[in-house]
Amino acid sequence: MNLWRRVVGDRPIVTRLVLAVAGAMTAVLLVAGAFVFWRFEYALDRQLDQDLRAYQEIIQREIRTGTTPPSDTFGESYQVYAADGTFTGGTADERLVDSETVQRAMDGQEQHQDIGRLFPPTEDPYRVVVARVQTPTGPLVVASAISRTNHDEALRELLLQLAIADLTTLAAAAFVGYRTARAALNPVERYRAAAERAGAQPAPHLPISDNRDDEITRLVHTFNRLLHRIGEAAERERQFLADASHELRSPLALMRAELEWALLRPRSPEDTKMALESLQGQVERLIDLSDELLDLEELRADTIRVREPIDVTALVDDVAGRFDKQAAEQDRTIERLVSPDLQICGSRRWLELALSNLVSNALRHGDGTVRIAATSTPRGTSLSVDDDGPGFPSDFIDSAFQRFTRADPSRATPGTGLGLALVQAVAEAHGGSADISGAKVSVVMPEATVPP
Repeated sequence: MNLWRRVVGDRPIVTRLVLAVAGAMTAVLLVAGAFVFWRFEYALDRQLDQDLRAYQEIIQREIRTGTTPPSDTFGESYQVYAADGTFTGGTADERLVDSETVQRAMDGQEQHQDIGRLFPPTEDPYRVVVARVQTPTGPLVVASAISRTNHDEALRELLLQLAIADLTTLAAAAFVGYRTARAALNPVERYRAAAERAGAQPAPHLPISDNRDDEITRLVHTFNRLLHRIGEAAERERQFLADASHELRSPLALMRAELEWALLRPRSPEDTKMALESLQGQVERLIDLSDELLDLEELRADTIRVREPIDVTALVDDVAGRFDKQAAEQDRTIERLVSPDLQICGSRRWLELALSNLVSNALRHGDGTVRIAATSTPRGTSLSVDDDGPGFPSDFIDSAFQRFTRADPSRATPGTGLGLALVQAVAEAHGGSADISGAKVSVVMPEATVPP
């Protein structure tokens, strides 16, 4: 493993893949070549041994009967030795075996020897078998030999052919591996170049081939979804900063003006109190604005993941109870209209916030009785708030859920313009929607009942 790391190092992926393929193919080819060579050598050795054994039987039979063996067989020769190892006759010009081998054969141990080397090639290699033969004149040792020239030439030719075939196969495998790796990684390089060309775009879209469904294409789909989410987050952040800077500018400017006015010259206690009350109002407006902006961004960032069963009657009673005193001060009432035994599944915190915004708007801008209704509809569970007032202007309804939009063009009434945007965000976070009809604002959630 360490050797592989030293060889590969930090090379490109294509190079590493080609080296891995080449290494694996080299190992496979070496093992396969060794197996082929061993089987071929085994077959040649067996045939050579059979030929040598047949020749030995002929020579020994002739020596045993006192007949002179044939001497005109090509590639075959024999020699006869006395009991003391003395050479007594034969067809070979040079002594085939030494005296020790003759002595062991005389003791009854048949001897087998290969003379010459495969590499480097020997001029006249042969295989010899030495055995004792009983003759009418006494025991003799006969050495029968057969040439290995053809045997060794065939093995060397096989090794040459295997080397050529292995090198050709290895080169072809490396080429195919390189082309395959390059073809597989070319889309990655294209995607990288496309993302780089996208520059400062908030959410670049990587090009995808519609007729492919492989691992890289699925990875690019995942990256595009990730880039889309990153783009949405960046857009939300940009919008948040733009909204905050736009809306905070007015109260901060008013506060600075109030402070500059108060510092121009000594003021009476009444003037000072009036200035401080004005500053307090602006601070409260800033606090409300920042809280609503943070709530809105928290909702926009993701859908609501943790949900719980909610008793709708208890939810409506809790929200209405917070505004009963304010309604009584205006000589108005808050009416609860809830279907019996109605339950929903969601986030109680956010639903309370949405209903509270709607009730607060109804008390601030509407007239007469404020009605909080909760019913089960074919679209899901509907939570709505309306009153006896004139309702929203028709030209305002289309933009009512946008941030910082106000039905009052002069913006003389209190408020931040984020209430309805927050209501819509709560509805969408629950998988539902928000609608306006006259003076009625409804939040429809698809989960009409608590899941089992």
